[in-house]
Amino acid sequence: MGKKRTKKLESKKPSGGPRIVAPSIKDDIPAEQQPPVFSLEYLQSEYSVDVCESEDRAKFSLKLEKLSQLTWSQIQSQPRHKLGYERISRNAIKPSVPRHITEDVNLIAFRFSGEKPMVGYRSGRIFYVIWLDRNFTVYRRVSKTHVFQAWDVAEGLQP
Repeated sequence: MGKKRTKKLESKKPSGGPRIVAPSIKDDIPAEQQPPVFSLEYLQSEYSVDVCESEDRAKFSLKLEKLSQLTWSQIQSQPRHKLGYERISRNAIKPSVPRHITEDVNLIAFRFSGEKPMVGYRSGRIFYVIWLDRNFTVYRRVSKTHVFQAWDVAEGLQP
């Protein structure tokens, strides 16, 4: 029987073409003084970009672009229904909250298309989008004229 021949793989040498250089890490700059980074890693499928109408998809991308031009400090000073955000009580959330989001994590909502909120959480400069709430079903809203009842306070809503 004949001896098996094995081909020796040649390693490719890098070409002299353009290379991508990773941006410098800004560990020395506080997250508040940096623009947000958006992650869709934990986006829930029933509230994803896939199920949005084309107009909402376009407005979502435009909102991310606008927010990416501001620092977190600038965003915090914006009106909540414009480029700012609002805190959402965990008790007001209707779908189940992903297990990795612990009780101490603050959920916040930006408006991505008109009044439609994108709800998620912030960790450092990263905002993790969990729900794109195109049908206003992710959390209970409390109107300014809402009369608070004992069960509201028990569920964590504040008068």
